Amino acid sequence: MSAEFQASILGTGSYVPAKKLTNQDFEKTLDTTDEWITSRTGIKSRRVAAEGESTSDLCVKAAQAAMTDAGVPPGEIDLIIVSTLTPDYLMPSTACVLQKKLGLSENGVPAFDINAACSGFIYALATAKAYIESGQFKHVLIVGAEVLSRVLNYQDRSTCILFGDGAGATVVGRHRPGGKSHRIREVKIKADGRDTESLLIPAGGTVHPATHTTVDEKMHCVKVNGKEVFRFAVSKMLGMVKEIVERNGWKAEDIGRIIPHQANYRILESACERLNLPMDLFFTNLSEYGNTSAASVPLALDEASHMGKLPAGKPVVLVAFGAGMTWASAIIEW
Repeated sequence: MSAEFQASILGTGSYVPAKKLTNQDFEKTLDTTDEWITSRTGIKSRRVAAEGESTSDLCVKAAQAAMTDAGVPPGEIDLIIVSTLTPDYLMPSTACVLQKKLGLSENGVPAFDINAACSGFIYALATAKAYIESGQFKHVLIVGAEVLSRVLNYQDRSTCILFGDGAGATVVGRHRPGGKSHRIREVKIKADGRDTESLLIPAGGTVHPATHTTVDEKMHCVKVNGKEVFRFAVSKMLGMVKEIVERNGWKAEDIGRIIPHQANYRILESACERLNLPMDLFFTNLSEYGNTSAASVPLALDEASHMGKLPAGKPVVLVAFGAGMTWASAIIEW
């Protein structure tokens, strides 16, 4: 493969709504405390979209920031991929809505959504990499975005404290030798559909179409089997990082940063302990934003990049896991 067709991240961007929902806010409405939430999750606050603010609205702001960072104007985008489990509509895709809002409709830029839940951004990254390296497109805009506050039962302490709203984006394009360009060395995506019940939104699809009963029983809200998801998450986090480290013969000092899906601080602690890796090798913003699902990894990647937390010349490892069950990893040469 020639260097011309090596896929790279050319720029990153992110956006979170202004409104904060803190643990202290939950103390007023639920049988819980800041200490209880923090000790079990590591989350202190999360963001909530304003009334009338949709997933595509979050996408626009993150996408604009990523394009500016990449130095790629909207007119040079060849493909738009949005990863989300909270789309504006079941039909059409949020990517098509984003295309319209970016003023790219007359250009006929192809656009589609991916739903791999919290692994979705890395799934989209794999797709963009394939399109770039096939030579079909030059610039692919990827956005992971969620407005999870619209699919939460705020009377269910086991779920509503975990999730927040946000968006993260990247522009993926052909490698720019000597310029700002972070080569995507590899992306791996996996799924195991045998356990689709541990993390799901039961109603709203063809299995349980919307009825008065599904609405009354909160079946359009996220349901989580916490123990099963925790077990799965630790196992996959451990397995992915261990496989990458051992295959490449890396020590902790060889890795620039590991950017994990921001789900639960205890998951990261468990993985670090078993892998014998320092916790500060993992970049986290979980305490501020909670679990933003498909937005989690790109939002953290953008923050880490602009905070100078990604050492030049060292690999950045992305890892995620989510409903489906899905899991994915990527290695970026930073």
